[in-house]
Amino acid sequence: MTGKTITRADLVEALARRTSLQRPDANRLLTRMLELIQDELVEGETVKLSRFGNFNVRAKRQRIGRNPKTGKEVPITPRRVVTFRPSQMLREFVEKSGAKGRSKS
Repeated sequence: MTGKTITRADLVEALARRTSLQRPDANRLLTRMLELIQDELVEGETVKLSRFGNFNVRAKRQRIGRNPKTGKEVPITPRRVVTFRPSQMLREFVEKSGAKGRSKS
């Protein structure tokens, strides 16, 4: 894999190119969509994007971890984390496109 990272600017550019939106409008659209997803996740809701996947918020309990350098036990505080589970359609698409994706430079 080449490991190219797709940035927010790349997404805005692609959105503008594939629609009739100007770049500033595409940026506002992407920003608003991400804000809506973020707001729902903050509220603890599941965000389901058909044919793409689900974003969930999980509560993790406090646990004891270890400093790998010293071996000393350290408490890890409870927290909420976002998880993503891709849809079956997305998994199949990525798997079938795997050979094409590896040939890019």
